[in-house]
Amino acid sequence: MLIKLLRAHLGPYKKPIVLLVLLQLLQTCATLYLPSLNADIIDNGVVTGDTGYILEFGGLMIAVSVLQVLCNVGAVYYGARTASALGRDVRAAVFDRVQSFSARELGRFGAPSLITRTTNDVQQVQMLVLLAFTLMVSAPIMCVGGIIMALGLDVPLSAVLLAVVPVLGVSVGLIVRRMGPLFRTMQERLDGVNRVLREQITGNRVIRAFVRDGYEEKRFRQANTELTDVSVATGRLMALMFPTVMTVVNLSSIAVVWFGAHRIDSGGMQIGALTAFLAYLMQIVMAVMMATFMFMMVPRAEVCAERIEEVLGTDSSVVPPVAPVTELRRHGHLEVRGAEFRYPGAEEPVLRAVDLVARPGETTAVIGSTGSGKSTLLGLVPRLFDVTDGEVLVDGEDVRTLDPALLARTVSLVPQKPYLFSGTVATNLRYGNPEATDEELWHALEVAQAKEFVAALEHGLDAPIAQGGTNVSGGQRQRLAIARTLVQKPEIYLFDDSFSALDYATDAALRAALGRETAGATVVIVAQRVSTIRDADRILVLDEGRLVGTGTHHELMDGNETYREIVLSQLTEAEAA
Repeated sequence: MLIKLLRAHLGPYKKPIVLLVLLQLLQTCATLYLPSLNADIIDNGVVTGDTGYILEFGGLMIAVSVLQVLCNVGAVYYGARTASALGRDVRAAVFDRVQSFSARELGRFGAPSLITRTTNDVQQVQMLVLLAFTLMVSAPIMCVGGIIMALGLDVPLSAVLLAVVPVLGVSVGLIVRRMGPLFRTMQERLDGVNRVLREQITGNRVIRAFVRDGYEEKRFRQANTELTDVSVATGRLMALMFPTVMTVVNLSSIAVVWFGAHRIDSGGMQIGALTAFLAYLMQIVMAVMMATFMFMMVPRAEVCAERIEEVLGTDSSVVPPVAPVTELRRHGHLEVRGAEFRYPGAEEPVLRAVDLVARPGETTAVIGSTGSGKSTLLGLVPRLFDVTDGEVLVDGEDVRTLDPALLARTVSLVPQKPYLFSGTVATNLRYGNPEATDEELWHALEVAQAKEFVAALEHGLDAPIAQGGTNVSGGQRQRLAIARTLVQKPEIYLFDDSFSALDYATDAALRAALGRETAGATVVIVAQRVSTIRDADRILVLDEGRLVGTGTHHELMDGNETYREIVLSQLTEAEAA
């Protein structure tokens, strides 16, 4: 998966990568050349006392060192830029794919996991690529080049390398092999910590209300301890790797000095050559250590790449049309024919053969017990998810054939729990219509019965709104969300129990003003409160996903037992009449 991900996203950066490899090649060649120059200076300059020779080759060493530094700086620069660009592109790809997901896919992954995959997982892959560009390119060149240069200095002494390199390779391989499962577990437990922390921050008021601080501390401590345990286990393996490598290095250095001293004593080798051989040995070992450091990162990056590819490889159940309809003939006519919706693997569908007709200038209401599929029915219209059977038609066109931008302009949904973005009142109201004037905003606030409390804020339309709208009450959030929809001016308004947090007086005033404002539009209201929908032109009654009644309030009171039970659970017989 890692190779697949890198191949897909590093394609546009072939030129910088080629330049980077060339710079690394030059830098490594310069590094390999320096010990030979040093050996020549010792054998032909220091031993013989030739100062001119020392100065001449010393200047050459300085020039080679400068070239090495410049190439290294250039390689690191291009490596960092390319790795950062890769991280940016992968994050953008994950973000774009998540934005295309329907509620079904979002529920499958969960918000904490998607956040971790977009941030931490991408960062791990980016770090691996950065290290690969700065270390892994030069490591094999330095290892092979060091072996060749060492063989050129003394073939018998090079036998030490035959023992050193395999021992290092086997030791590192055994340790790295055990790291893969641990890194996978680490990322999963990081998801768990994010999930618990997100729940505790979001549900802080509930925790305080039920005095469950101790329980939540225990939950977080458990998730945190589980992550710590696997991190410690991984750290132990990492801590074992470097001592293992350094033990092999030191033993090999002792062996080289021991056998090299005998070679010098017998006249088969010069002092400068032994010094250079030790330098090449260290370069070979350093190359193996760099590769070791890389191998430590590979298992975790591989796990992260699999998690990223899982998101990128998931297709949304809501597929944009190939040849979308970009213009509608009528305005605001909504029809649902035999709609069925079933979650993958579910035994029973949420909705079964539901029919609905909503016309411009009319208010259609949907009521039913909790879990009867009311919100699911409304979610089918703006394509939060698609029907598994049947059709949803807007102005005679199946919503699955409409251009997404056209559908968004035509249909607007106000959910029961509306979300406000961090910013100001004005930026939230202009979310669906960026060109709206301040007068239009104030008018929408007035209709939504929100003008009074917004005007009382210190900065009015420029008053700050916290993330999620946590600095305003639930009723104020609902009214601001309704005002946001009014600013957009769609042809079909969908209110999913959007008046539940309002008191009766505000609810009545809002519905009266809303009726005048949306007189020519199609309005569909889902509500639990009978007083909210009793004056609707048409009321649909849902029970366990089935449509069990359609008509006006009085017709259903006379002929529908399910509706009558709902009404009488809230009103007296006289009030219902």
